[in-house]
Amino acid sequence: MQNLELNKKESGKIWYRKPTPSSDNGLMLRITHSKSSALGPPGHTVRFLQVTFDSSGDRFLAGDHQGNIYLFDVGRNRFQLVQKTGLSCTVLAFTLRRKTEFLVALADCSLKCFDTDTRELVAWMKGHSSPIHSISVHASGRYALTTSNDTALLWDLDTFTRRRKLNVKEAVGISRVFFLPLSNTIMTCFRDDSIFAWESDTLQCKYQLPAPAGPSPGYKSFSTPRDGRLLAAGGKSRFLHIWALDTRSLLRIVEMPSKVRAVKQVEFLPESFDGGSSQIVGVLSQDGIVRFVHIHECKLVFDIGSLDDRIQTISISPAGRHIVATAESGAVHVYSVPALMTDFNRPPPPLVKAVEATMHSHKNPAALRSVRLGTFNDTQHTRNNTMQSKAVTVTRKHYRIGGGAEGEEEEGDFSSLPEGMDMKKLQNILTGFGEYPDKYRMFIWRSLLRLPENHSAFSSLVDKGTNIAWAKLHQDYPIKSRRLLRVLQRTLSALAHWSAIFGEIDYLPMLAFPFIKLFQNNQLICFEVVATVLVNWCQRWFEFFPNPPVNVLSTVENILGFHDKKLLQHFVQYNVSSQIYAWPLLQTLMSEVVTKDEWLKLWDNILSQNPSFFLYVVVAYLMNARQPLIQCTDLDDMKYFFHHCNAVNIASVIKDAYTLRETTPKDIQPPKEDFTPLTKGQYPIFNKYPKFIVDYQAQERDKIRRDELDYLHQRQAAAELDRELEKRRQAEEIWYREQELLGAAEEQRRQLIADEEQKVSDQRIRLQALKRELRIKELQLLDAARQRFMHNQRRQKEAELNRLDDEITRKVQLRDRETQAVVDDVEIARLELQAQKQTLQQELAREAVSGDHRSAMGEEAHRKEMRERERAGEQVRDRQRKELHEERKQLQAEIAHAELSHSQAEYGKQREYRQRLEDLEAELKNLELDELNEKNVVLEKQIHNVMREIAENKQMKASNAEQEYTDLRRMAGQNNNSQQENGSLQGEPRLSSLGAVDAMQQSPHSTGSQLSLDRGRQTLERQEHDLMREVRDMRQRLARRNLIDHSSSLPYSDGVR
Repeated sequence: MQNLELNKKESGKIWYRKPTPSSDNGLMLRITHSKSSALGPPGHTVRFLQVTFDSSGDRFLAGDHQGNIYLFDVGRNRFQLVQKTGLSCTVLAFTLRRKTEFLVALADCSLKCFDTDTRELVAWMKGHSSPIHSISVHASGRYALTTSNDTALLWDLDTFTRRRKLNVKEAVGISRVFFLPLSNTIMTCFRDDSIFAWESDTLQCKYQLPAPAGPSPGYKSFSTPRDGRLLAAGGKSRFLHIWALDTRSLLRIVEMPSKVRAVKQVEFLPESFDGGSSQIVGVLSQDGIVRFVHIHECKLVFDIGSLDDRIQTISISPAGRHIVATAESGAVHVYSVPALMTDFNRPPPPLVKAVEATMHSHKNPAALRSVRLGTFNDTQHTRNNTMQSKAVTVTRKHYRIGGGAEGEEEEGDFSSLPEGMDMKKLQNILTGFGEYPDKYRMFIWRSLLRLPENHSAFSSLVDKGTNIAWAKLHQDYPIKSRRLLRVLQRTLSALAHWSAIFGEIDYLPMLAFPFIKLFQNNQLICFEVVATVLVNWCQRWFEFFPNPPVNVLSTVENILGFHDKKLLQHFVQYNVSSQIYAWPLLQTLMSEVVTKDEWLKLWDNILSQNPSFFLYVVVAYLMNARQPLIQCTDLDDMKYFFHHCNAVNIASVIKDAYTLRETTPKDIQPPKEDFTPLTKGQYPIFNKYPKFIVDYQAQERDKIRRDELDYLHQRQAAAELDRELEKRRQAEEIWYREQELLGAAEEQRRQLIADEEQKVSDQRIRLQALKRELRIKELQLLDAARQRFMHNQRRQKEAELNRLDDEITRKVQLRDRETQAVVDDVEIARLELQAQKQTLQQELAREAVSGDHRSAMGEEAHRKEMRERERAGEQVRDRQRKELHEERKQLQAEIAHAELSHSQAEYGKQREYRQRLEDLEAELKNLELDELNEKNVVLEKQIHNVMREIAENKQMKASNAEQEYTDLRRMAGQNNNSQQENGSLQGEPRLSSLGAVDAMQQSPHSTGSQLSLDRGRQTLERQEHDLMREVRDMRQRLARRNLIDHSSSLPYSDGVR
């Protein structure tokens, strides 16, 4: 598992080496996005919200809550930031028809279409009033359905316009609307659990699915497989409902484990070669764990997620290779489905069983053992009938595959194999069929070779990068598949880093290529298989490096000479050495001379035997090709024969190899060395080669490589110099050409300017003549206008004099009328002021009476409220005292019962306990009394402070009131004196009326001030009395409470004694 941090990255590689899925949970990649800014805290996490795959399954989109949308291409190992929307996305979807376009539903209820290549906005669609929570795209890619809580819209993705709209009542609501795969049917699911199917062209209802009996399931999530024949629905219960859409009936109800209380999301898991009819469904529950269940077997296949980091949403690739999930922490997790399905696809325990010996079999030692195979199909039996007959023949000759004659000990240390495998049962399979089953071959090979799977050691080798010896592998071995070439180069580089000899062997790519092609999906297993073969089957090949292994070739030649002397003499006659007829077969592991199926069958037997068995196979191959080899007399034909596939029966080769092993004399047999698996944790040291030669070759190769690099640098510098000179020459030619063009253009423009200047001078002459004519006409018009203006001014002066005379006459009359009106208004104002004075006096009296009444009512209401509160408090305290009393009674009864049941010896201990309890109660009471006394002291201090403040306020208000009263009396005396002095003057009625008005305006203020002063004094006195009364009541209640508590504790103490 690898981690990818997107901090301030807009593009890059997803991983620098392909991750190996975790064996525990299948997690292969974890993507996080953290930001550090001046305003935010360090390591601020940007949470991913939505993910979706495209139709190929190699790319997926991921959107975070800040509106950033990233495109991850797993196949190309690249990621890039394709859009910044500024708003969090609610749903993502690809448009299918145009591979580079995708749809984004944003938090502002809008739907946008963007292009991943150009990063431009393609369309902006509006129509929803609430956020979109699902997008369904038609299989043709032309239409899309978007669903919100109250509306579903059908969009045309060719024109990006809305075609249809589905509105429902607010009481019902829409759960989801989506297209069925491979059909024109639209499924609508409402919140009342009703499900309808509609024709997308005519929008006519096709059918309605029946609702299940019982309580409402509250559907929230729906999913269909790729063939659209099933519908899975889940909601607010742990039951998953499966409908068969072809029969329109409820197929079954799957009950999830008891930990599942609600289903948040349902997704079908596609499988290879299932024809779109998926049988495994993933269920995301409220606990954040996705459980994948087989809907027919009701079996839990695997689960992903944990309670520490709950999964929010998931998306499964259409090919079923990967699962992408957003976690509660904001990260994106990428899971490998093959790694998760390992246990589910694990082969069952071997069912090959041997019949045990009975009394009858002991009497008949020649009886054969029968092998019953219960796991292989009939086609494989019929295909291998010939092989079985031959294998039986070998058995009757008392030979067994994997050993010598009956009773001989097993060669090699294969007695104990991992994964519960049994070597004897595997040998029985080879005896009966000649090969292992194709489905389990890789698993059996891994068990036979006992691979340690050293992840850390292999990672350290891979991290060293491409070895310089294999940097130009693509030039020497051009392979069409770039992926296969990368795996081959990485494996060879890891071998070269492990041991230096593997960087010097030129035939190592041909030796390793068959295993690379078989295990290309798991590079660790591929490396360890090749390393195990090199350590065991090729361990003596490097003693005479860089020459071929003379010791091994001589052994092959001796075995061939013993069993087929004529063929060996034929080779000697035509100068065909073992380096021509044996070494090509060994260094390619015979992959060039047999087909893939034959090679697999051949290595099923080689890996199951001692490493020396490989040499017998080479000799057996030569003997089975004896006839065409005897007829070959040309050396080139011989070389061609051992580098190309030939018509040789591989079953006969295997049979003859076992025969050769049993019939070869011991003096010419190859040394039988035990099988040595790779060590666990770290790989062993491999130094079985002439180190000084390898080091010398490495030094020479480095020297040649350095010289080559120097030559390349010089050549590159010369090429750069040539390119620079060429650029300069081209620049000079362009400059001269541009100068010529500029000169011609300049001359042309000068001629144009001269022509334009001549035209301008002609136009100026014509304009001067026109100006003279216009000036003469203008002077004539000004003279006529001046005469007309003078005449008009004279007439206006005469009219203005007439208007002034009329205005003077009118103003004299108006002045007389205004004087009379002022006299009348003064008299009316005096009368109005007198009436206003009386009205104000009445209102002041009414306000005084109503204010006293309101204050009295407020005080009465306040007193009632306080009494009610006191009564409620007394009731609560009484109830608490009763409860305490009941508890004390109950405790008393329990203690009395305990006294009767316990022996006399416990009495002293009980009395000490009661004494301690009484001491604790006394201390508790003392603490409560101290607390109450402290509260009383604080309350009395507050009361004294309030009383001092009231006294100060009263004194201040009394002094202010006296000062105001004195000022008012002085002002009233002055007004009376002025009225008496002005009363005798009859020639000034206006001044006397103004004095009366001032007196009337001042008298109400004096009366109101006196009334407000008396009322304020009464209010303060009343508040003082109320406050003193409350203090007395509070002290009485505290005294009663202390007395009640003291009296209630006495019975309890007596009962204890």
